[in-house]
Amino acid sequence: MIPDELTKGQFDTVYNVLSLAIAAQLFTAIFLLAAQPRVLQRYRQALVISAIVCGIAAYHYFRIFDSFKKAFVSDAPGGESVYKQAIGESFNEGYRYVDWLLTVPLLLMELVVVLALARKLQASLLWRLIPASALMIALGYPGEISGDTTTRLIWGTLSTIPFLYILYVLFVELTRSLDRQSPTVRMTVSRMRILLFASWGVYPISYLLPVIGGDGPVAWVSKQGAYSVADILAKCLYGLLIYRIARLKSFSDEKSFAKDEGKEDLVEAKP
Repeated sequence: MIPDELTKGQFDTVYNVLSLAIAAQLFTAIFLLAAQPRVLQRYRQALVISAIVCGIAAYHYFRIFDSFKKAFVSDAPGGESVYKQAIGESFNEGYRYVDWLLTVPLLLMELVVVLALARKLQASLLWRLIPASALMIALGYPGEISGDTTTRLIWGTLSTIPFLYILYVLFVELTRSLDRQSPTVRMTVSRMRILLFASWGVYPISYLLPVIGGDGPVAWVSKQGAYSVADILAKCLYGLLIYRIARLKSFSDEKSFAKDEGKEDLVEAKP
């Protein structure tokens, strides 16, 4: 539940972490777009998708930031020790779910695209991962906005089903398709999957805070911070790893490109 009031320290914490998320998402998107010439043409689509993910996140974090500033106000010049909910205003948590509904499927898409798998296998993975990810987000939203513990648990459990299926596809099905990738690419993909698992694991923990008694201003501020940091890891750091994979595969595909980039030492023999 959204608290009725925040201390100045709590207000500043949320204010600053939302500002950090905006900056991280925005400038990662700019970097990924500017880095297009650093990879071969066939891998640029993955970087564009990654930049779109960060751009969508930056936009929604700006909306979250604006909603937060309107929801908690202080009439005292320079701010007082307590920020109260403004009359007629409320913090809109729905912006996060709109963001996730758009970006989570794209996160999975960019991983599949950058690996340049066989067309049939690529289509098979996408047809399973994208609907499952959209369903996971959609099922979690009714519980997020509910103040009833039972309702939250029911929708949270339903949302977990597609989440577990996505993990199965990423850690079992996708692994079978990595045989033709270089050892360095396989290692990077493994790190990306662990990153997704770790960062996505923050969401259900934050989601369940009200259920386990973690309610009130401290829990709410902690949840906003956890969501924001997890989004930075799952989008910005993930996007940079996508960029690394695209670079490695570019060097492996064309030795002349690796030479031009001064990265001959990163060229690996194809398995």
